[in-house]
Amino acid sequence: MMGENFMRIEYDYKSTDEKYDFRWNTPNDLYLIKLREEFKLDEIVCDCKTSFEKAKKIMNWVHNLWEHDGLKEPIKNDPISILREVQAGKRFRCVEYGIVISGCLNALGILARKLCLKTADVETREYAAGHVVLEAYIEEYDKWIFIDGQFNVIPVINDVPLNVLEFQRALIDKDKALELFTFGEINKEEYFKWIKDYLFYFDVRFDNRLESEAVDSLMLIPIGANTPKVFQKKYQLNNYIYTNSVQAFYTVRK
Repeated sequence: MMGENFMRIEYDYKSTDEKYDFRWNTPNDLYLIKLREEFKLDEIVCDCKTSFEKAKKIMNWVHNLWEHDGLKEPIKNDPISILREVQAGKRFRCVEYGIVISGCLNALGILARKLCLKTADVETREYAAGHVVLEAYIEEYDKWIFIDGQFNVIPVINDVPLNVLEFQRALIDKDKALELFTFGEINKEEYFKWIKDYLFYFDVRFDNRLESEAVDSLMLIPIGANTPKVFQKKYQLNNYIYTNSVQAFYTVRK
């Protein structure tokens, strides 16, 4: 548990020295066209006028395709393969919600990427040290927003969606305006209590192209925090670059 550490979380919001290249497929990529057509994504968002409305619709659609199963993994880790397995009755983890929703949003021209959350004690906790969501870049807000497909929720303040750092800060500050957008029902206080433990380390891949096998990632860590090298006591965390820079983490470059 984070305890006092959660209250002292700070990042570098000023530095602009670090620059990294993040890559995505373009919407006219053949894979994304196939994803868009095979699963009729345009029909799902046909009544949406904004990117945020599209993101909400896709989140809800994917969330309702299967019930969460934290022990099942897909044969292949791409959206089309996962969706085909789901059509055959398979159920998957939080990871797969993040992969599928981000893939569908990218197919619709909305930049999105899987976002891995890790607890402060990620190295020593034996299990449940991580959770996977996604963030999408919403043009009308000129910002990334946090989407949790497993729980079908987006954190908002005064109806404005939050990114993961804004969400974290609202929880730290116990902001009474913090709410959850959802199409279903959820006990927000229980979710806030649960998710807070995972809002310490955040990592994203540099190469978000679906055909890429590159796993190099950027991990945003609080100033003064340890750089974790092991996940749940036994899994090595290789191929990571560590940063305190918020600007570096949220660079949008193809």
